[in-house]
Amino acid sequence: MFTFKHANKSIELIERFMDKIDQGVLIFQEGVKNYLYENTENFADNLKTLSTLETEADIIKRKIENMLYTQSLMPQLRGDIMRLLEDLDNFIDLTKTNLFQFDVEIPFIPSVLHNDMIKLTELSVLAAETVIPAARAYFRDPESIKEKIHRVYLYEQEADKLADSIKRKVFQDMPTLKLSEKFHLRYFTLHIENLSDAAERAADLLTIMAIKRTI
Repeated sequence: MFTFKHANKSIELIERFMDKIDQGVLIFQEGVKNYLYENTENFADNLKTLSTLETEADIIKRKIENMLYTQSLMPQLRGDIMRLLEDLDNFIDLTKTNLFQFDVEIPFIPSVLHNDMIKLTELSVLAAETVIPAARAYFRDPESIKEKIHRVYLYEQEADKLADSIKRKVFQDMPTLKLSEKFHLRYFTLHIENLSDAAERAADLLTIMAIKRTI
């Protein structure tokens, strides 16, 4: 457990940063669902909220970076902490970019795929969301990280399986779709799935960081 008196402010900022990331992935999940159900007004609100959260997260991250370097806090852990922040920040970057792509490209997603797309988004978000408590534990109870993080890999694997199933269904079982529409659906399936891949990378990093803290 951290005992650095002067590190408390940094840890508080890191907690706030993680709150923004957590909120961001949940807003992304709502946004995909609102797009599919053509809840235009709610979808627009999701875009605005996600953009605001990304900006706020970036501001907090810069404050953390500045504090860690200028006050020479946690020098032996600083590099790992910075990599973790980058990996977590990638969650909100991905979700914002992907949700805005829905708004810009307006993909046609047949209603028969709605449940699968919603489930894929849920699995990817769960993978990312599950990383957050493990990342928090790094600063309070690093020995508990392993038990918190195993679900990230489960959700990532399930997201991979479902994404493959969706792509297979699009290309093999939906002959009425144009080839361009199939490519578009594959593209958006891949980008939703990418969130779970990012969560897996963050989980890998946390596993290594936890080992360093506990040996």
